[in-house]
Amino acid sequence: KSATKKFARHQADQFKRIARSSWRKPKGIDGRVRRRFKGALPMPSIGYGSDKATRNIHPNGFKSVVVNNVAELDMLMMHNRTYAATIGHSVSTRIRRDIISRAEQLAVRVTNASAKLRNEEDA
Repeated sequence: KSATKKFARHQADQFKRIARSSWRKPKGIDGRVRRRFKGALPMPSIGYGSDKATRNIHPNGFKSVVVNNVAELDMLMMHNRTYAATIGHSVSTRIRRDIISRAEQLAVRVTNASAKLRNEEDA
């Protein structure tokens, strides 16, 4: 699975203020991009979708599941080859430690295991 190119917004190369913005569908009556003229920017369509077998798969080879507690992590017990756990951003440090230790027992990969954890000598 290769990285796909982002669709540039129409005239994003001409104006700094929209250079970093996301795709917006052109709605002008005479727009070249909307009318799909040859040489104009490509417009997103369903044909650009990724293959069903590799859709939602991260570069590490796993699909991602957001986990907020240990009980949600236990759902991934039988699926540790296909899904990797990502700890939610609002989970406390204490519960993060519990989730990471349980994930090691279940052999579940945690993508952000080092986030919000301080070393013991720093505390």
